[in-house]
Order: sequence, then C-alpha cells, then structure tokens
Amino acid sequence: QVQVVESGGGLVQAGGSLRLSCAASGGALAYTTMGWFRQAPGKEREFVAAIGWRGGSIMYADSAQGRFTISRDNAGNTVFLQMNSLKPEDTAVYYCAVDVDTLWPNSEKYRYDYWGQGTQVTVSS
Repeated sequence: QVQVVESGGGLVQAGGSLRLSCAASGGALAYTTMGWFRQAPGKEREFVAAIGWRGGSIMYADSAQGRFTISRDNAGNTVFLQMNSLKPEDTAVYYCAVDVDTLWPNSEKYRYDYWGQGTQVTVSS
C-alpha cells in the first residue's frame, strides 16, 4: 500500500513563495508518475503539475506554467512544488498523488491511484 504525505502549506501574501513537499512510501515509486492537484472551495479538483519517472518529463497546467516548478529527488520518493509569484486565486488545498501505471506525467485525476490528505495554501491579497 502506497502512502502519500504532503507538507509545506501555509499562509503567504500575494507575490510570495511556498515550497510544498510530498513524501511517498510503500512501493517501487521510482517507476511512477507523481502529480499535484488543488481544490478550492466549491470547485472541482484541478491539475497543477506532474512529473514522470526520474524527473525526465514534466507537465504543467497553464495556471502554473512559469510560476511553479515541480521536481523529484533521485530516489523518486519525494516530489516538490516550488510556487512563486503566488496569487489569491492559488488559494486551495493542494494534493499530491501517485500514478503507478505509467512512467509519464498526465493531468487526468482519475488515473492517479494514491492520494495524500492535502495541505492548505492560502494567499492573501
């Protein structure tokens, strides 16, 4: 059973930065895709970014492109999301997820098999 734990959320002013971390355990995680999604109150959970095995392939949502950076440690078990130039509309619960069936990143939340509990990010104006 894969376990996923996020950390690093918090309260930040608009224009500031936060770095989220996601630690996964319980499987051959180096050969998986890991992704970040977010869900604001009253909205659907949406894709933010994803990274394939060994970090060789990355995908971003348009809203994250140029401001967020996803990365992965060499062991493949930990994924980071560096978020810069944060905006109030980035306020959401951020979830980390693992897709064990592919080496390549994708944005489809139904394809991800394991999810963390989420970490709150609040950006004040």
